Amino acid sequence: MNKISSGVTGLDEILGGGIPERSIMLLTGTCGAGKTIMGLQFLLASNEPGIYVSFEEEEDGIRETAKIFGWDIAKREAAGKFRILKYDPFRLEDILEVIENNIREIGAKRVVFDSVAALGIYLKEASELRRMILQIDRIMKKNKCTTVIVSEIIPGSSSLSRFGVEEFVSDGVIVLDNINVKGEYKRAVTVWKLRGVNHSRRMHPYNITSRGIIIDPKNVFVK
Repeated sequence: MNKISSGVTGLDEILGGGIPERSIMLLTGTCGAGKTIMGLQFLLASNEPGIYVSFEEEEDGIRETAKIFGWDIAKREAAGKFRILKYDPFRLEDILEVIENNIREIGAKRVVFDSVAALGIYLKEASELRRMILQIDRIMKKNKCTTVIVSEIIPGSSSLSRFGVEEFVSDGVIVLDNINVKGEYKRAVTVWKLRGVNHSRRMHPYNITSRGIIIDPKNVFVK
């Protein structure tokens, strides 16, 4: 099994050596946990071309987020190695072909979809979202892409995603959370599952720094 770097300091260690190439990973968590930041770090981790598909935030907002951490997306865009595609979520079936064309045009090997939770709002049944994610997975694997789909956890819910299906159709699940440690909330990351990989199953602390997300793989939280 070939693996690629996640681009996040400390994450490859708890993933068991990196993200399996051509897999589809669910990145989920609570509001403000840093999901968009981690998605950008994944895309910018190597010199491989990448595409950020946004169903919520506008292109300029994503560029501004990158600037906060000193990441020069504009330079990559000018070199034809990075694209931001903004679409209305209710048009996904119509634009999957367009996304695939963009992948082929720049030879993209890394793709982020942010977020599939926005797609679910426009679909009548969770089964429709499941079918849509499987369709995305099929297209991404056909084009030899490693993919991150972003979702969210509703506070108080026992589900790992907003609609409770995303985690079951993904090859791996990374959860970003805020946990109560002796009366103080701390950021914690857990690799909930990763098919065929011996990964850490513990909660590790992480911080959002001026260089992006940094995980401490040597320390763990004990509930």
